[in-house]
Amino acid sequence: MHLRRRRENASSIPDQQLGGEVLAHRSRAAAADVVLPLSTAASRHARLSRRRARPRLHDRSRRAGGLAVTVTRLLLRTRAAAHIAAVVPAYNVARELPEVLRAMPALFTTIIVVDDASSDDTAAVAEHYSQIDPRVVVVRHEKNRGVGGAMISGFKHAIDAGADVVVKIDGDGQMPLWLVPELVQPLIDGTADYTKGNRFRDFQAIRAMPLVRRLGNVILSFLTKAATGYWNAFDPANGFLAIRCDVLSQIPLDKIDRGYFFETSMLSHLYLLGAVVKEIPMPARYAGETSSLSIAQVLHQFPPRLFWSLVRRLTMKNFVYDFNLESFHLATGLPLLLAGLVYGGYHWWWYTSRGLAAPVGTVVLSALLITLGTQLLISAVNLDLQAIPREPINTGPIVREDARPQTSELSPRTPST
Repeated sequence: MHLRRRRENASSIPDQQLGGEVLAHRSRAAAADVVLPLSTAASRHARLSRRRARPRLHDRSRRAGGLAVTVTRLLLRTRAAAHIAAVVPAYNVARELPEVLRAMPALFTTIIVVDDASSDDTAAVAEHYSQIDPRVVVVRHEKNRGVGGAMISGFKHAIDAGADVVVKIDGDGQMPLWLVPELVQPLIDGTADYTKGNRFRDFQAIRAMPLVRRLGNVILSFLTKAATGYWNAFDPANGFLAIRCDVLSQIPLDKIDRGYFFETSMLSHLYLLGAVVKEIPMPARYAGETSSLSIAQVLHQFPPRLFWSLVRRLTMKNFVYDFNLESFHLATGLPLLLAGLVYGGYHWWWYTSRGLAAPVGTVVLSALLITLGTQLLISAVNLDLQAIPREPINTGPIVREDARPQTSELSPRTPST
């Protein structure tokens, strides 16, 4: 029977950097007259130490005769936990806020509660928990600024606090806090600039959503895709979101909408920056409360703002920042379509009011202008669909200088023979 042993990196790391368990295994290995290739281990460790990835130390001690094998791994991490801040816009949520603050994950290093001039005890509850949890910081508004205004105040405090990532957590207990790690991981890895939840990935979540919100989201989702340029995003009114602070600092926060249009306004500004947006599937939770989003608000506020967001995005993208094939299609297709509609509509009214049949040439010319303009606009939409941002604009993975060794022990197994 021949037992093959391998000990990597152990000989070249000073003893004070190793845990007691690793030293104990080293002593037992020495007592068993195990011969270690010191030069090989030293060169191996030298190569690994130059990498920015996670170098691993495997210290294996085996006993013959089918005895248990203990494997101890020492992970030398070059990345520490990121500074993640939670912003909690709170308006008349004194009843729900305690449960939200108690359930906050430990990964949050700062919890910014923004009391938006609540008329109940929301501010008192937040102040109480700031005495219990040192992470909690309370920001108070003298006048109500809306959810967007509360988030802007929270964003500014998070940037001033040196946060790497900011997460929006509603104070009414709707957010699935267990999904926060999944929400922030793409931001920490640098693969996304902005992440948000999507409640339309699960049929059960759709059924659990109140009818008003379901209808509003379905109607607005397509319009929001066109207005923001993120054709791959859905559920635009979802407030479960996170953003990198190095990207957030590039957004003119004073121009972000203060009301329910806040999330869509954020997407509009992110598109012009070229930020990558990633969605995380999530369930819908409403805690039995009545939706504050009414049909009247949807019909009165959203369509005009979506239209102007579309105009602003297309103008900035195609005629200010750049001029490309999409710009040409828009610049020619839209005038041709409008000319065909105006020309055809006018002559249809003129001849119809006099009881005359329109000449064939008039009809053909009008149809030609409308058809050509429509085709050019469809081509522009197709090009816009292909222009979704795909390369993150952040500074890369969040890296900290400190290294934190961790030791974990694997389950025993029978040595190979």
